[in-house]
Amino acid sequence: MLKYLLTPALALSASVAFAEGLPGVKDGPGPNLVIEVADAAGQPKGTIVLDLYADKAPKHVERLVSLAKSGAYDGVVFHRVIDGFMAQTGDVKFGKKDGDTSRAGMGGSDLPNLKAEFNDVSFQAGTVGMARSQDPNSANSQFFIDLAPAEFLDGQYTVVGQLVDGWDVLNAIKKGDAAANGSVDKPDYMLKVTVQQ
Repeated sequence: MLKYLLTPALALSASVAFAEGLPGVKDGPGPNLVIEVADAAGQPKGTIVLDLYADKAPKHVERLVSLAKSGAYDGVVFHRVIDGFMAQTGDVKFGKKDGDTSRAGMGGSDLPNLKAEFNDVSFQAGTVGMARSQDPNSANSQFFIDLAPAEFLDGQYTVVGQLVDGWDVLNAIKKGDAAANGSVDKPDYMLKVTVQQ
């Protein structure tokens, strides 16, 4: 099984500054993913809201909405979180909190991989992108949310949305070990994911 991850050099992410907020970001037509975040012990940490860009990446948005509505994302960990870069989650096969998460990041869903829908949206703080393997057409269920601008990802990963609420919650997601490519010990997870139209 191919590992789904972001491939650009991490050294590039070290030079970007943490954004303090998301000024000027407005909730668009949606749909929205509403993600209740909890720590490894199950204590709620808050909610983040992602506005999905159905006009920019319709097939990818359809996939995220379908998985959320089916409950597939409930209990999935943030398996890879790199301070100053991004938080990655969505491995519905190997990333369930109560299972063996040692392979989290290597799986997807039972649905087929998606063809890339690259668009003109730049990766900035709060941008939501689809994780993939080396093959540009291998996105499936995993996604990441940028913690800081990451324009070096532009045109290489499909942008599917933008965080519109819960920056403080996103920023507080447990970070991983930089020496282990962001792998998180006792990670936070998506307690419940719902869709608002």
